[in-house]
Amino acid sequence: MTRQVYRLKAGSISNLKLEEEQLTSPAPHEVQIAIKSIGLNFADIFAIWGLYSATPEGIFTPGLEYAGVVTQVGKEVTHLKEGDQVMGVTRFGAYTTHLNIDARYAIPLPKDWNFDEGAAYLVQVLTAYYGLIYLGNLQKEDTVLIHSAAGGVGIWANRICKQYDAFTIGSIGSAYKTDFLKKEGYDEIIVRDDKFASNLKNALGERELQIIMECIGGKIFQIGYDQLTEQGRMIVYGSARYASPSNRPNYLKLFWQFLTRPKIDPQKLIELNKGILGFNLIWLYEKAELMHQILQELQAIDLGKPHVGHTFAFADLPEAVRTFQTGKTIGKVVVQV
Repeated sequence: MTRQVYRLKAGSISNLKLEEEQLTSPAPHEVQIAIKSIGLNFADIFAIWGLYSATPEGIFTPGLEYAGVVTQVGKEVTHLKEGDQVMGVTRFGAYTTHLNIDARYAIPLPKDWNFDEGAAYLVQVLTAYYGLIYLGNLQKEDTVLIHSAAGGVGIWANRICKQYDAFTIGSIGSAYKTDFLKKEGYDEIIVRDDKFASNLKNALGERELQIIMECIGGKIFQIGYDQLTEQGRMIVYGSARYASPSNRPNYLKLFWQFLTRPKIDPQKLIELNKGILGFNLIWLYEKAELMHQILQELQAIDLGKPHVGHTFAFADLPEAVRTFQTGKTIGKVVVQV
């Protein structure tokens, strides 16, 4: 069959080109999916720019998340059939109309969810849950600082925290997102401006800060680290300060940011009794059994539906990426096929 697919050589969003090619039948352990919705993630931008360590060499197709309909089933696949609606993750390759994927990474779409919601779920909820529960050891009534609070991970992180009666402080880059976060139930909301350090102290009051979901870097990283209480845990899963609203990276700025990044002495971690843990969701992708275990745990708690804040047509996918990288979006950005 013929499919449409976006390809590029890493370096610039402007390199994204829509092409047609033949797609073979799925392998015995795979299913073929007609993609209906594609979820955008920050890792997409860094992969497109060539700044993500997991970026494939040469020309490749970006994209980690999708939802769609099964159109063919490999002979070894027994839990799915043609016509099933699914959502899933892939190690790149989702910017397309059709996809062959290992059937372990095609998850049945909840009956009351649409395709946009399916494409807005897995990557960010897995990031939030694994970071908070498996690494952060979230405990009842902890205080948690969540950066990029109006983004997909931030929304899920707050909802997970509320299952533990945690006190949540959400940080945002723009004040206009405040009303949305209030509706999501954040206890305190602060803007990452020049007064961030003092505003964080005021938001904490007499509380101790046990966990930070860190995805910004730079001064924001350092301010949060300094505020962590003894036995506090910082979970690092991104570094948004390296992003910018342009087709290609500003390499001079990136070099300066890299040179001036916070540097933590391991000996001080012992003296201050703090912890910093980092992870990359690509690692979790390679652990399919763990992924399914986490999804089963998530089924046991009611987190509600994903929040899809912005949708674009497949032909406008490059513009969707540019919009997403501005940091002005709320919730998930989804491309409809």
